[in-house]
Amino acid sequence: MASCTRKDNVSVNVNLTTTSLLSRFLVLFIVSSIASASHFTGGIALDDAKTRKNGLFPEILRDEAVARLKELGKVTDAEGYLERTFLSPASARAGDLIRSWMEEAGLRTWVDQIGNIHGRVEGMNASAEALLIGSHLDTVIDAGIYDGALGIICAVSALKVLKSTGKLGKLSRPVEVIAFSDEEGVRFQSTFLGSAAISGILPITALQISDRSGVTVQNVLKENSFEATKESLLQIKYDPQSVWGYIEVHIEQGPVLESLGLPLGVVKGIAGQTRLKVTVRGSQGHAGTVPMSMRQDPMAASAELIVLLESLCKHPENFISYDGHCNGFTAESLVCTVGEISTWPSASNVIPGEVNFTVDLRAIDDMARESVLFELANQIYQTCDRRSVSCVIEP
Repeated sequence: MASCTRKDNVSVNVNLTTTSLLSRFLVLFIVSSIASASHFTGGIALDDAKTRKNGLFPEILRDEAVARLKELGKVTDAEGYLERTFLSPASARAGDLIRSWMEEAGLRTWVDQIGNIHGRVEGMNASAEALLIGSHLDTVIDAGIYDGALGIICAVSALKVLKSTGKLGKLSRPVEVIAFSDEEGVRFQSTFLGSAAISGILPITALQISDRSGVTVQNVLKENSFEATKESLLQIKYDPQSVWGYIEVHIEQGPVLESLGLPLGVVKGIAGQTRLKVTVRGSQGHAGTVPMSMRQDPMAASAELIVLLESLCKHPENFISYDGHCNGFTAESLVCTVGEISTWPSASNVIPGEVNFTVDLRAIDDMARESVLFELANQIYQTCDRRSVSCVIEP
């Protein structure tokens, strides 16, 4: 279950201002479904009779939800681990399964032209702004079963409870569950295809992005019977005036809630992200004949740069002056990762001529992230200059 320290600690992003009573109930049902499905240590012991009396319906919000998470976790393109990328065969099977669950919950369903799956109930006022709830159905490679799936299943389970109690049609506004077709960007290295299309910010050029096999987004869409045209993408866009708000339940994918002994957290913000590719070039040579004092080794330089990056992100106060845009909360949210390294010619007896590595930098505040990025670039160029190697930083 890569990248998920605990699968039972989740975050809920919700805005409860000016909601109707039934909308509040819906949000509470979603939260309840997570709490009911959670098996965290030292947590809540649920008594079925009591929880049913309180409207928690454990057979739907706990038992069925957990079973569906496990079932969806078995829908994979790989053998031995979970992998479900954009519009892959497993993605299509998962979509059919999710759509059937939506329909069972009383929702009208359809699939849009980028492969997003929608389930909607109009409530008592079909022209009112809609509450959107959702998450993504695609996964990373060797994924955990809760990433994305939790948000979809919790939403469907909550609406199923409202249907079973006769309250689904009494919602004061439309409620729509969306299972986004692409969030991870694994196949085409282009994240958020599904939500970008709904937001109206997906460029037509995205259709020409290709995967490692040379297959384009447009090819894949057409193979799955979508039109894959500029006009079809424009049809997906939602009018902002038609949307009242958005809720997403998501696995935390980290140890913070567990360390605090908390099953739930409310999101304060979403970290902005910068991805970089750093290329360090030096002098390629024989490992046994080039003296240490005469080397221009890009591998040693890269190692120093990676440690420098770690120091910068662990202790930004040692590099950057604190102000209103770089406070303790920002520093606490700052994370930096080098997840991929490659060398040329990659031989044990050769001093590399070139090293490439990636940088993933995230922080809750954009201005603070940009300040760290600026300082990182300065430090990289200074280090490379001191070591007599060349460095190139690319987005």
